[in-house]
Amino acid sequence: MIRAGLAAALICTSASAADMPAPKSGLEYVSPETRALQADDFANPGMLWVSGGADLWRAATGTSGKSCQSCHGDAKQSMRGVAARYPLYEPKTKRPIDLQVRINQCRTERQGAKGLGFESEELLSLGAYVAHQSRGLPVKPPQDERLTPFIKNGEKLYFQRMGQIDISCAACHNAHAGQRLSGNLIPQAHPTGYPIYRLEWQSAGSLQRRLRGCMSAVRAEPFAYGAAEMVDLELYLMSRAAGLPIETPGVRP
Repeated sequence: MIRAGLAAALICTSASAADMPAPKSGLEYVSPETRALQADDFANPGMLWVSGGADLWRAATGTSGKSCQSCHGDAKQSMRGVAARYPLYEPKTKRPIDLQVRINQCRTERQGAKGLGFESEELLSLGAYVAHQSRGLPVKPPQDERLTPFIKNGEKLYFQRMGQIDISCAACHNAHAGQRLSGNLIPQAHPTGYPIYRLEWQSAGSLQRRLRGCMSAVRAEPFAYGAAEMVDLELYLMSRAAGLPIETPGVRP
């Protein structure tokens, strides 16, 4: 159960950007056993999705008969650093898109294939494989003025109280990072390991799945997968994680 004292504090907290401590990866808030699990590529269950993504990367699909590799070559070189700078501004839509939407854009526009569903095994696998190529590199959001209003909207959403419990993301992850809620340490919510394997899920999942879970936990109506609000939140979270290393595939409780 949620400890009554902390629960009351979360509801009353009016967090601000100034409450944010020095950035720390969520890995620093988990048990030594979980850290060891993430560090060992032979034991890390998220590597199953990376391996599946490698197969999909090389597989021809769609009316073009091309694979991802046909255009991009060796992902270890061409995709190095890509995940560290997404979401990016997309001129066609005049707003940011995240990596999973970019993957689907390539499929539909370049390969003549159907887009993959959010949280599908295939999209998570391709996303994990691409992001894995940036492991160890620091998050480096693009310096693009066109992204500014979307970052600001993501920040607004992050500090906005929501749901029947009437608390914001910041009320937990800024003001109370490092404290315990339902037995687990509260991390700072830096999205450095996605797609991530959560022991709770017994599966890999996207950042949007995690955000929707948090929204449900505060009894709010979650934004739909792919919604503009989701991408703006993702953009803001990546901006505040600048400098932290990409960990994909991360492992969390």
